Amino acid sequence: MPESSSDQTEFPLEESPLRAMTLQRRTQIAKLIQQQGAVRVDELVAKFGVSQVTIRKDLVQLEREGQLQRDRGGAIPLVQSEPIISTLLEFEARALIGIDEKARIGAAAAKMVEPGDTILLDAGTTVVEMVQHLTDISPLTIVTNALNVAYHVSTRTKAKLQVIGGTFYPHLASLHGPFTEASLNEFLVSRVFLAAQAFDLEHGLTDTSLEMAGVKRAMMRAGREVILMADSSKFGRSGFIKVAPFTEIDTLITDSNISVESRAELEKMGVNVIVV
Repeated sequence: MPESSSDQTEFPLEESPLRAMTLQRRTQIAKLIQQQGAVRVDELVAKFGVSQVTIRKDLVQLEREGQLQRDRGGAIPLVQSEPIISTLLEFEARALIGIDEKARIGAAAAKMVEPGDTILLDAGTTVVEMVQHLTDISPLTIVTNALNVAYHVSTRTKAKLQVIGGTFYPHLASLHGPFTEASLNEFLVSRVFLAAQAFDLEHGLTDTSLEMAGVKRAMMRAGREVILMADSSKFGRSGFIKVAPFTEIDTLITDSNISVESRAELEKMGVNVIVV
């Protein structure tokens, strides 16, 4: 008698030996995701030498089996020991996270600004906290791609304000894209104050989209000094897109919850760590 299928919902597999190869590939994909924390479809296509359609079928089946969670353009572990950032919270929600830490970081960052400086401010709720401490610094020129930052600069300081154009992303309250990057290439500023979605010792600064990562890199190229403003909750996490290694960061301003060991490792890389 013919054998009945044990799982009618599974994508049909080829007969042996192709069936065995498919099962082996799916096993390897599951292990790879657990080891790396995330994989992209293009990465798997290159690794296994099969089509995108085949890889997507593999990911669908592995998700059905409870071995992973599909994400835009790839997959992440179902249970993660170190969070992988795949999307960004709305900026109103982010503003409510770590309020005290962000306020201290913002105040410390403002102390690095001197009269006569031209500074570049990234988008981010921590950067907004910095602006209120710039009121008495004059003359000062501020360049930013963030509309919420620009609003606070215009209402709380006497600084000359330059807003960089581009494609507006409502959930970020800021502008990104090729035009933004091209415009930033025309600037040379005293200091760049960057926000972060995630950073760790191995991968450095990472983010959640190519657009945001590209703008951050352009900002870093525009600055004589790069200051990263990030509370410790961002540490030990990683986004899908690499922005820059820590060797390109001059100073990190963070809170006291960062471990002594992590601080020491960062300082070995040449990063000046300011804990508030």
